Amino acid sequence: MTDNILLIEKRGAVALVTMNRPEALNALSRALRKALVTGFAELARDTDIRAVVLTGAGRAFTAGVDLKEAGESGFALGADGGEIDLAEALAAYPWPIIGAINGFAITGGFELALMCDVLLASETAKFADTHARVGIMPGWGLSQKLSRLIGVSRAKELSFTGNFLDAETAERWGLVNRVYQADELLPAALKLAEEMTSTDPVLLKQYKAMIEDGLSLSLGDALKLEVERSAAHARNVTAESVEAARKQVTSRGREQA
Repeated sequence: MTDNILLIEKRGAVALVTMNRPEALNALSRALRKALVTGFAELARDTDIRAVVLTGAGRAFTAGVDLKEAGESGFALGADGGEIDLAEALAAYPWPIIGAINGFAITGGFELALMCDVLLASETAKFADTHARVGIMPGWGLSQKLSRLIGVSRAKELSFTGNFLDAETAERWGLVNRVYQADELLPAALKLAEEMTSTDPVLLKQYKAMIEDGLSLSLGDALKLEVERSAAHARNVTAESVEAARKQVTSRGREQA
C-alpha cells in the first residue's frame, strides 16, 4: 500500500486492517480510499480469511474525507464512484467486518463505521455527523443506515446538529455493541472475530448475505426470503452433519458454562 497508509495483518482466519494516517486523524484521502477498496477486494479473494477487524492508528478511527485534499482537487464530496467506490467495496465483502472504533469517527468516518457489521468502541470513541455543518450531503449511506440503527429521532438530532456522540451513549442507543478501555478494544475485537470464524464457514457467509439482502425488503418479503434460502440450504444438510454439529455445540456450551 502507498506509504503504508493501510496496514493488513493476518492472524489465522482474521485480518486486522488499520488505517495508518495518524498525523491526519486517518482522514480518508483518495489514496486511502483506494487502498481500502483494493485491500478488501484482495481479502475477499483470500480463502484463509473469514473475518476482518477494521480500526485506525492513533487517536482516531477516521476523521472522514480529507477536506484539505478535496478543496485542492475539486473532489465532489460523497460517493467517488468508478474505481474507488468505498461503500460498494465493503458491501461486497462476504465475511463479517468488525469495526473497532478507537477514537474519532466523524462524518465520512462515521459512514465508514456504519459499513461494518458489528461495532465495538473504545471509551474514548466519539461519533459525529457534520455533513450539515460542512455543507455537503452524505453519499455513503449514513442518512439511511443511522436511523435504522438508533431510531429516526436520535439520528435526526445527530445529523441536524453535528454534535458529538460519546461511546457510552452510543452503546446505550444501540450504535455500538460494547465499550472497552482503550487497551482492551483490539483484543476484544480480535477475539470476537475469531469466534465468528469458528462457525460453519458456508453458513457464516450465507447468513450475512441473507441478513443484508433482507434489510432491503419489507418484513413480509424478507421472511419469504429466509424460508426460500433455509429450504435451499436444508437440501444439503445430512443427519451426520447435524449430529456432528450437535456434539460440537454441546461441547462448547459445557466449556462456557
